[in-house]
Amino acid sequence: MSHRRRRGFRGGRPLPALLLSVFLLVGAGAATAIAWDPFSAPSAHGGSAPVVGAPRSTGPAGGPTPGASGPATPQQPVQSPSPTRGAAAKGNPQGAVDSGAERPAAALPFDMPAPAALRSGAAGRKLVFAHYFTPYPLSLDNASADGDYYTRHYLDPNGESGKHERYGGLLRDRPLPVRPKTGDWEYANLQQEVRTARAAGIDGFTLDMLSLSGKNWDRSHLLMAAAHAVDPAFKIMLMPDMTSLKTDDPRVLADALATLGDAPAAHRLPDGRLVVSPFKAEEKSAAWWTEVMELLASRHGIRTAFVPLFLDFGAHQGEFAPISYGFSEWGSRSYVGQESSTRDVRRAHDLGKIWMQPVSVQDARPNQGIYDEAGNTATLRSTWTHAIEDRADWVQLTTWNDYSEGSQFAPSLHNGHAYLDLTSYYLTRFKTGSWPEIVRDTLYLTARTQFAGADPTGRQSLLMSVRKGSAAPRDTVEVLSFLTGPGTVRTAVGPAEAAHGAPAGIHSELLPLKPGSVSARVVRDGKTRAEVELPYPVDHTVEVQDLQYYAATSGRD
Repeated sequence: MSHRRRRGFRGGRPLPALLLSVFLLVGAGAATAIAWDPFSAPSAHGGSAPVVGAPRSTGPAGGPTPGASGPATPQQPVQSPSPTRGAAAKGNPQGAVDSGAERPAAALPFDMPAPAALRSGAAGRKLVFAHYFTPYPLSLDNASADGDYYTRHYLDPNGESGKHERYGGLLRDRPLPVRPKTGDWEYANLQQEVRTARAAGIDGFTLDMLSLSGKNWDRSHLLMAAAHAVDPAFKIMLMPDMTSLKTDDPRVLADALATLGDAPAAHRLPDGRLVVSPFKAEEKSAAWWTEVMELLASRHGIRTAFVPLFLDFGAHQGEFAPISYGFSEWGSRSYVGQESSTRDVRRAHDLGKIWMQPVSVQDARPNQGIYDEAGNTATLRSTWTHAIEDRADWVQLTTWNDYSEGSQFAPSLHNGHAYLDLTSYYLTRFKTGSWPEIVRDTLYLTARTQFAGADPTGRQSLLMSVRKGSAAPRDTVEVLSFLTGPGTVRTAVGPAEAAHGAPAGIHSELLPLKPGSVSARVVRDGKTRAEVELPYPVDHTVEVQDLQYYAATSGRD
């Protein structure tokens, strides 16, 4: 059974308020963004914290951001604050910013196939989607990252009038910041996200339909337009979220699906059927969904390919098989227990259905007090390997940008492009059937910046504990090497320096986590071929608990 995240929505979590005080960003527009009040459900783990996936606030209400006075004037460079201990106090030491530029040619250890090669023939039938969560776009207010809504309210434990203090803030990471823009900045930022996903080989987004009105609904429409403008072949699969949509009327949902489904970007099969893939489909009966599809046909002339996503596939496959084109499940976020996917794909195929396999990187939810032990990149590699070896038809990356679950593949402040770049390697194998040739030495470095058992010194009272069924917590640094030939990898983890031999191809080496900086370089024939350092040091003393793995790659500056 899936452990799925939300009951009312996906979970939320915090990140530092001082997280980004080093951006040389200019200008700012008046805040617009969103607002829905998040914390209404009781915790599934005791206390008053939101349940797994419970709704949380998604941004400022309409009008200027509190403390802002409308459009800002160009700012002087912001100086980085003095280093302080704890995740919530970390700044952005390198002033990282997502410029939206094309992926550098040498970013990957292999040469990425041209888009046409990934979209035609057999490769084109193996589709890869990324789960898009509308509350967390690149920017919520078009403000400079040193003082935008993410920094002041989601990463800061005192943000949004202190409502997130109990669990140390709403988020622990954020989208890689973008510079403020003139004109329709929200539309421009959504186009940038589509370009980023497309460059990674992703075929489209699964759009989490959280509501049928308000800011998230508006952003859904804007995403449909942005996707088609950037690339008419980039598709948006509609995923009504049955943990958050507040309607029992099949007609209401059918009309909403028809509205979004009318957009050119809506994902349809070659025969014209609109693909509808509801999250937690078992929230409604198969009979209820049959009525939705009948209404789509009778009221809107839309034929449907139904691909329900379950939290418990095994319990509902029989009921839903007669009305479904395929199946999916949310899946596990730890590297152990992935064997069930082999059984699920076989069950789906035996019923004559396609299977959309979840692929994940990690999961940590401060406001729900739970996390999964991802084992550095072990979960990412395991879930991709199962998708490949179990012969899944489609893949869903869970998620593109749900920062409240710490499950993001999208470029982020703490991970850069590392997880997305790694995904491009496995995605190419999934689509083409052949492993790409490694032509550049590349290192991927992952580690937490605190120990799993650290006791935060701040005012956080709700601490995360590992989810039942997950792997046991571990304190490790992983050096994942992609090498053109054998080499020596020299590492420094705090004061501990070491070296290990790595073969040609892919090799994972684990090292004990220690306080201090973490770096690695590969040496061959006396020359350094690739090197990488995590921008954030490891500390024994922390103010806020942060159990996400940070990542860096030698393929990017």
